[in-house]
Amino acid sequence: MTKKSVLLLKCLVWVGCLAPLGRLIFRALTGRLTANPIEFITLSTGTWTLIFLIVTLSITPLRQVIGLAWLIKFRRLIGLFAFFYGCLHFTTYIWLDKFFDLSDMVKDVAKRPFITAGFLAFLLLIPLAATSTAGAIRRLGGSRWQLLHRIVYLSALLAVIHFWWKVKADTRQPRIYASLLAVLLLYRVAAWLLRRRSRLVPERTAPAADAGPGRHLET
Repeated sequence: MTKKSVLLLKCLVWVGCLAPLGRLIFRALTGRLTANPIEFITLSTGTWTLIFLIVTLSITPLRQVIGLAWLIKFRRLIGLFAFFYGCLHFTTYIWLDKFFDLSDMVKDVAKRPFITAGFLAFLLLIPLAATSTAGAIRRLGGSRWQLLHRIVYLSALLAVIHFWWKVKADTRQPRIYASLLAVLLLYRVAAWLLRRRSRLVPERTAPAADAGPGRHLET
């Protein structure tokens, strides 16, 4: 891809990622945040956090299966937007819902399982966002950086659980996200097993290849 094409795509990605926030601001300015605005903002920001996490995890399979190598250029950006909407979601909770009442928040985390799951999911995103720069990759080293960023799988799983436990009765949306996440995780497990098998096959066949000229006389 040309630099011009990459720049255009980056602009489109930025616009697409900021669109949910723009929509939320527009609804707030026009008084269309429903009868329960805090609930609406909380649900909207939380849902978009989960959507961006799913999109981030989808990039590697799409790149490998379809062959769209350029998608990798946007994985970090979309991942940071997942953290951004997660921050908005968390801020809505501690500010508009709890009014920075620390003791009430601690009780909430301890007593309400869906809050606990959501809080842990957000905490796990913090080190990922903090080490998303090229400098952090150099300092940590590629292998350690990749190992750390596998935490995103657990964060996404906890986010789905948080959403599922939150809605309680109508679990249609959480089921969709859970299914998508399950497919993405199963793909990675299958890819890992195939890579492991491909490494083991040469090791098993190596002795026969090194047996020398007389190996045909043994049969």
